[in-house]
Amino acid sequence: MAGHWRADLDAVFARDPAARNRLEVLLTYPGVHALFMHRLAHGLWKRRWHLLARSLAAFSRFWTGIEIHPGACIGQRFFIDHGMGVVIGETAEIGDDCTLYHGVTLGGTSWQPGKRHPTLGNGVIVGAGAKVLGPIMVGDQARVGSNAVVVKSVPAGATVVGIPGRIVNKGEQHPDNFEAYGLTGQMPDPVARAIECMLEHMHRQDAEITQIRSGLQQLQPREALMPVEEIACSLEAEPDSAEQGTSKQNT
Repeated sequence: MAGHWRADLDAVFARDPAARNRLEVLLTYPGVHALFMHRLAHGLWKRRWHLLARSLAAFSRFWTGIEIHPGACIGQRFFIDHGMGVVIGETAEIGDDCTLYHGVTLGGTSWQPGKRHPTLGNGVIVGAGAKVLGPIMVGDQARVGSNAVVVKSVPAGATVVGIPGRIVNKGEQHPDNFEAYGLTGQMPDPVARAIECMLEHMHRQDAEITQIRSGLQQLQPREALMPVEEIACSLEAEPDSAEQGTSKQNT
């Protein structure tokens, strides 16, 4: 047990540059308090002292603002940063070297007994406000962006963002690279990427239509083709219209 606690303290210094000394961490970090009390409550839960375990978990929730069911299985070097509003359900399983930020929920989606909560592999980072729901698997070294809602399993090394969660990076293992809040070096917006693809497709269609018109003109040089009006797309208002609007307001 002492070895677990020492490893949990070392994890704080590895992932939080604001941590200065062990005494400060022991006295002021609610994530550490909640984890230490969960270790005790989980031991009581395994010995079937359920009422005492739930009572200790309830006191931990009141003291730290972090709710961890005593039945949850948590690995070594686990770190909850800030911590307020974190909820970890009964059948949740968390591997080694995982990090959760404030507002994270590892919740269940079924009222039936049995496995209802997610399983996190080793080295997983879940950003602030993210919700990981159901008996799904989040693979080793995966990243869940802040405020994402994840309802499907995530492969190892992948990064998930958005509502519902979308995978934006696949299979990039980074065991030695800690990324706060699950932010990776490149996190493209899936919606923006879809718009870019549509615009690129439209430009290709325009080029193909121009080629078709050129071919028709060569085949029938005497036939006049319908003129194509050029459309000027500008995000800024035209100066004439802006001046007219100002003059109308003045009158």
